[in-house]
Amino acid sequence: MEWTSILAIYFLIWVMTAFIMLPFGVRTAEEVGEAVIPGQAESAPVNFRPRKLLIRATIIAIILTTLFVLNFEYGWIGVEVLDIFPKPPSATGEAA
Repeated sequence: MEWTSILAIYFLIWVMTAFIMLPFGVRTAEEVGEAVIPGQAESAPVNFRPRKLLIRATIIAIILTTLFVLNFEYGWIGVEVLDIFPKPPSATGEAA
């Protein structure tokens, strides 16, 4: 697999991981017990830490990309494993 392909896959996994992790660990002003600033949305986070999110997303994306590349190289899980629909018997009358 080309290194540019690995980099593109890593980037896609990183973005997906970052978006999935956005709501975890974020608390609203009501949950923390702080006063809401006038004009602020009630769902606005109080303790949003982008650096922590970036580090977590990077670590998880490295792990998932490594697993993806290793699976690509060694073929642990292929299309035939994921094929959940049985194939119909052949037209020549052979047993499946």
